This record gives sequence, structure tokens and C-alpha cells, in this order.
Amino acid sequence: MVVGEVAERAHVVVIGGGPGGYAAAIRCADLTGKRVILVERDAVGGVCLNVGCIPSKVLIHAAERAHAATVDGTGVTLTADIDAAAMHSHRTEVVAQLTGGVRTLLDAAGVEVWPGEARFSRPDRLAVVAGPDVRHLEFDHVVLATGSRPTTLPHLPVDGTRVLDSTGALALTTVPDTMVVVGGGYIGVELGTAWAKLGATVHIVEAAGRLLPAMDRRLGSEVRRRLRTLGVTVHTGRLATELTDTDVVLDDGTALPADTVLVAVGRTPNTDTLGLDQAGVTPTDTGHLVVGPDRRVTGRIYAIGDVTAGPALAHKATAEAEVVAEVIAGRVAAFDPAAIPEVVFCDPEIASVGHSPESATAAGIEHTVFRFPYAAGSRSRTVGDTAGFVQLVADTEETIIGAQLAGHGVTELIAECGLAIEMAATVTDVAATVHAHPTMAEAVGEAALGLAGHPLHVRR
Repeated sequence: MVVGEVAERAHVVVIGGGPGGYAAAIRCADLTGKRVILVERDAVGGVCLNVGCIPSKVLIHAAERAHAATVDGTGVTLTADIDAAAMHSHRTEVVAQLTGGVRTLLDAAGVEVWPGEARFSRPDRLAVVAGPDVRHLEFDHVVLATGSRPTTLPHLPVDGTRVLDSTGALALTTVPDTMVVVGGGYIGVELGTAWAKLGATVHIVEAAGRLLPAMDRRLGSEVRRRLRTLGVTVHTGRLATELTDTDVVLDDGTALPADTVLVAVGRTPNTDTLGLDQAGVTPTDTGHLVVGPDRRVTGRIYAIGDVTAGPALAHKATAEAEVVAEVIAGRVAAFDPAAIPEVVFCDPEIASVGHSPESATAAGIEHTVFRFPYAAGSRSRTVGDTAGFVQLVADTEETIIGAQLAGHGVTELIAECGLAIEMAATVTDVAATVHAHPTMAEAVGEAALGLAGHPLHVRR
């Protein structure tokens, strides 16, 4: 053995401190009572807490407050001063509070946190590099939870000044005059909407034929209508092909003025720096790792979160973390959800879980659909926001198999629909559940009544 390479040993090593990683570390420590080490190269909390989900929602909420002050329809006249620097300071404070909370949880569970970047040196051994220092670590089990990073485009190189990724767009301390968002998925739509509400002139460019192409067509259409009222121009079926000193040029020759460019064309799994060849592991062509229902890659290597197939969502990673911890503790467990909810904090909010009519048709599932418009609900009228709908999908046995929602607060309603799918609830089960009045949640019950054939507040 080379002098200076004496290794420490842990029962479990978790690489990556995002929502999946820190949850896996805490649960492994709780269930095994043995030494657990979490390796994180940046900040505990990962992309989600530090530069993703949490700061983006702070920005989106602030933008919504500012926008509501100018268009409030309840008869109350409001005014709002927009201070982008103060909003950025608030985002930083919120992130610090939440990451501090994660640190406290890790400490309470007895998890050791090692700063640095981990790389396999053999199937049961890692080198952890932190600046000039290298520590060696052997393990019984390792959980790969290294997350993902924004996908880049060679002709639109991110420079952190004018051309930004999502992290850079969240760090802006002034409102740009003009912004071109390249990518009409959930990240591009969320951030483009927020900056438009704060006063920027925004264009969204999407290569597919519709906005939010991975979601139900009606959801994208609902969002596009609202974007039009916000002054956002959406260019679908178009590619951004060139960047000039003043514009982003599309493949049809259209030049879009761009003080700021946000590149939001997807995410790439962080598996290329792990030295996986030393562990005998080969990623797929997309960089993902192939796992079984127990999230196992090999006998001692597990993977969760964005480095595995499926939606790159924090709540998916956290659910997988629970499975991994159970398996490492010697229990029987498998990741087999009936559905994983997806939410987008745009305007209106949208949410989806399970099958859409399109995916049910593609899967050969006979189904029925009922769509209850938010405008027919009383609570939407009281808050002055009637855009959107609740759509439920049921199979021929009248079992709920999917839900698509658009409108005020639907990101909070999707959990009921997900629970219905997980429990194989029928249309009658949901319709017979008493929903409080007046609430937005009544729309879910109303949609179920529609599927049952006797809608109350709308006619077929």
C-alpha cells in the first residue's frame, strides 16, 4: 500500500447531499446505527435547496405578488415597488435557513459530512478530493445521489453574464429589459413567467411543436394563453441557432432582442466524474445508471434521483432514498409507485399525475375523461382567478388512473389525486368524499362527479 493512502471505513457512503442524498444518509443512520458518511462537493441540500426548487419558488412567489398588485381584480387598488436586489437577498436568507435545518438533521442522526468530490478507485473504495487534500474511504454500501446539471448548447455557451443557465437566472439582482428563454419545459416556463411579471420583455423558444411538450397538451395550451396576456411571446417549433451582440436568431431568421439569454433545455446526470469504470459500472448513452426496483446497480452500489431514469424531481429522489435505506438495512423494499406527481409553478399553476388521455391511449388503455372548469367553482370566483380546470382520467373499471390540473393552487391539490391512484380509488370513492366548501379542492370532487355521470355545477 502506498504511504498516505490508508483508508477509513464506513458502513454506508452517500455521494451527493441533495434531497435524495441527505434523506438516504439520515435514514441509513437511523435504520443501521452504523457509520454513515455523506460526501458533498458543494453545499448540503444540493441543487434543489441551493440553486433550484427553493430559490426559484421564492422568486416566483415574489413575482406573483408584484404582478397581483397591478392586476388585482377584487376591487382593491394596490401598488408594488420591485427591488430585485432585496428579492435576491430574501432568497439567500431562505436557502440559508433550510440548508441549516438539513445540517441540524444530519448532525442529530450522527451522519458525518465530508466536503469534497468522490471518485471510485476500485469497486469498494473511493478517493475524496477536497482542494489539495485526498482522503480514502472504503465502504460496505455506497449510494450515488449526485444529481444533474443544466444541459448546455455549444452555440449558446453560458458565460454567467449575458447567457445564463437556471442558476444564473436565479442570481440576477436586476430585472433585464429583454430575456430570451431557450427551452419551453418547466424550468424555462417557470423562470420566464417570473421575470415577465417583474417587468422583463420575454420570448420563449421551444423546439417541439408545443409548450411543455412532456405534459398533457391542454396544460400547455392553458399556460400559453396566460403567457400571451403577460406579454410573453412563445415560439414553438423553432430553434435558436445563433447569438449576436444584440439578438438571438431563430432558424427561420427571426431576430429576438436579448439583453439576457436563459438556456433551459434540460438536465444532464452527474455520472461522468465518478470514475465508474473503476467500479465496473457503465452508464447508458444518456449518462443514467440502470437500477433494479431496489435501486441497486451492483451488489454494493445503489443509485437514486436524477442519475436514474424517470423524472428529475426531488420528491422522486426522496422516495427512492427510503427504499435504499430499507434495503441496506436488510429489509425487503422496492421503488414501485403507481404514479409520480409533476408540478409546474407557472401561471396558472399546473400539475399532473398518472395517465393523461394521450398516454392512456398510447398504452392501449380504454378510458373516460371529465374536465371540470375552474370558472364553475365558487372559490375561484372569490379569489378572482378562474383560469384552469381539473381533469380526471378513469379506466373501464372506473378506477382513477390519472389527473391533470391547471389553475390557482393546483400544486397543493395534486396530492389527493396521487393518493387516489396509489390506492386504486374509484370514481365513486372520490365523488363520495366530502370536499370542504368553498375550496379549490371541490373541483376534484366535481370532476369525479362528472366521471360518475352526474356533474352538479356544469352540464355535460
